[in-house]
Amino acid sequence: MKLNIIQQRGLWWAISGALVLASLVAMAISWQQFGAPLRPGLDFAGGTRLQLTRACVTTDSCSEALDLSEVRQVLGQQGLDSSSLQVLGDDQQVLSVRTRTLDVDERTALQSALDEAIGPFDASSTQIDSVGPVIGKQLLVSGLLALLVSFAGIVIYLSLRFKLDYALLAILALAHDVTVTAGVFAVLGLVLGVEVDSLFIVSLLTIVGFSVNDTVVIYDRVRENLKLNPGTHINDIVDSAVNQTLSRSINTSLTTILPLVAIFIFGGQTLKYFALALIVGFLAGSYSSIFVASSLLALWRERTGQAYGDPDEAAPQPETQS
Repeated sequence: MKLNIIQQRGLWWAISGALVLASLVAMAISWQQFGAPLRPGLDFAGGTRLQLTRACVTTDSCSEALDLSEVRQVLGQQGLDSSSLQVLGDDQQVLSVRTRTLDVDERTALQSALDEAIGPFDASSTQIDSVGPVIGKQLLVSGLLALLVSFAGIVIYLSLRFKLDYALLAILALAHDVTVTAGVFAVLGLVLGVEVDSLFIVSLLTIVGFSVNDTVVIYDRVRENLKLNPGTHINDIVDSAVNQTLSRSINTSLTTILPLVAIFIFGGQTLKYFALALIVGFLAGSYSSIFVASSLLALWRERTGQAYGDPDEAAPQPETQS
């Protein structure tokens, strides 16, 4: 299979542009609703989360799914009307309540009221998480700072390994991957109430590392082909480089994504959306490395008068005998 990357670059850019635009729109809507581009989880927003599971084994109270209207009535009596509710589990018998930070007495009173109204609940399965708002903001700032530092490190490395233009174009491709992944989770937050936590920042950092690895492989082949064929147009060089590394890129992506799909399907609730973020990001990263980063490099070299290579990149010519 041979791809005509340059000939069809308008199509690749249109697809990327549509994905990025849809992601930005979703994040803008999310900002209006939640005050953030993505629906923040407990790690970032702070507060208390209770996860209660009905004692279905010892009682017959699980004939019907949990009724959120009853739960909201109980929360209203406790002065917690603005709390976020979710019903989890295949049998809809697990209740997740996220509310403002509660002290021990307030948590105990809320658990007792819920247990009396819609319980009983299994005490051994109860989960309680609490994060202060100050700690939540610190975690968010630290995560974003780590992402920015990783971008800066990549620019420095690629500038030393290749040239500055390679580095800046690779960063554009990485920004594409991060934006698309964030956009998918903005939509999930709006539609399914999916929240992002510190694991989401970890997934973004992993996506950045994976994507830049694919881009480096293609750029390295471009540089080798420029040295070997200094008189060849950059469009032909890029097409050749992408097709030479295509099977490697596809095989690497597939062998990485397949275990993540297994984690998403069979893993626990904690790792489910972490795996999904990696799947989306790795797919976006493979796409951007093959179709976006490479074609942008060809366009840049054409516009800067380097369509037939840079003298610094040309292989040294053997001396002729006079």
